Amino acid sequence: MFDWFQLAQQKESRMIQVRRYLHQYPELSFEEHHTHDYIVNQLSQLSCDIRTPVGRNGIVATFKGRGDGPTIALRADFDALPIDELTNVDYKSKNPGVMHACGHDGHTAILLGVAEIIEQHLSSLNGNVVLIFQYGEEIMPGGSQEMIDDNCLKDVDKVYGNHLWSGYPTGMIYSRPGAMMASPDEFNITIRGKGGHGAKPHETIDPIVIMAEFIMSAQKIVSRTIDPVKQAVISFGMVQAGSADNIIPDTAFCKGTVRTFDTEVQSHVMTKMEKLLQGLAVANDITYTFDYIKGYLPVHNHPNNYEIVKQAANDMNLRFHKSELMMIGEDFAHYLKVRPGAFFLTGCGNPEKDTMHPHHSPNFNIDEKAMKYATCEFLKILELESVIDRATS
Repeated sequence: MFDWFQLAQQKESRMIQVRRYLHQYPELSFEEHHTHDYIVNQLSQLSCDIRTPVGRNGIVATFKGRGDGPTIALRADFDALPIDELTNVDYKSKNPGVMHACGHDGHTAILLGVAEIIEQHLSSLNGNVVLIFQYGEEIMPGGSQEMIDDNCLKDVDKVYGNHLWSGYPTGMIYSRPGAMMASPDEFNITIRGKGGHGAKPHETIDPIVIMAEFIMSAQKIVSRTIDPVKQAVISFGMVQAGSADNIIPDTAFCKGTVRTFDTEVQSHVMTKMEKLLQGLAVANDITYTFDYIKGYLPVHNHPNNYEIVKQAANDMNLRFHKSELMMIGEDFAHYLKVRPGAFFLTGCGNPEKDTMHPHHSPNFNIDEKAMKYATCEFLKILELESVIDRATS
């Protein structure tokens, strides 16, 4: 059988080179034109069929095998974030205000590394390998659904994805069956009262007080109306009102996020928030607008494919662990709604290399050694899925 770790290790310097180049030239979601062209140029040197654009700006590369094995898709994303980078690395972002602060540069380098290793062993392909390079993961509605609508999963039997994760130690693989990541919804609320002088509150309808009452009452939705064994989060990230200390404003505004793992709880939270606002409107003679934007679907790993991820990690001595439930969102969930598959995390946190900063931090960085571990994990998954003929390995 192939020594996938050795093959991945041989590609390590190449993947680091690719990742550092991409890190220097990050592009925001749905604006990844240079990144797109770079990926296509790298793929054009290989024996794969390239289709682009898929959706708005995606790329699908297909390696066709000689046998009748399954077609397995692997996915990487390649967009960056609107963040000014504060690291002091030599390959620091050259695009002001834009940074690869989530590891997508590493994801792309990993999948290109997988592509080059497959190229070297085309004669062993018993099935087909579809590599999905996705744009726009960071901003809803995300690029995955657009690519799905453009048939990126046509003829695909199963799909797998990976995310480098600074919160876990380098070289460890994490996943879990069933729910893994939440649906990241957003909401915007404006309460309209009646402004006036701060010395005469009885002549006003104070939207700030009413907004405060709503924010406090909303906390009881999770703590007192949802089964404690089910998970939900309501967080307010912005509250704005007023312009002076002695003026009661006409309006107050807030926005925040709701995180849930199933649609019933999601609908319950949305309904309860609306009812709270309705009650406040009746009691206080205010009007309001409530915009609730449903985010990505929750990431739900299919149990059989989770077992493949687990077996691949154990076979490669990558120290597999069952991950915790995570309230973050990932639009890889949409692929899993259409095809069976699984998502896993590859630890890239190393305190000696200062790569423990949280994702979306201006100090974020990855331990680049993690890329070879994710690469050999992907390759072992392909072997276990019988895409690669073990008889020739």
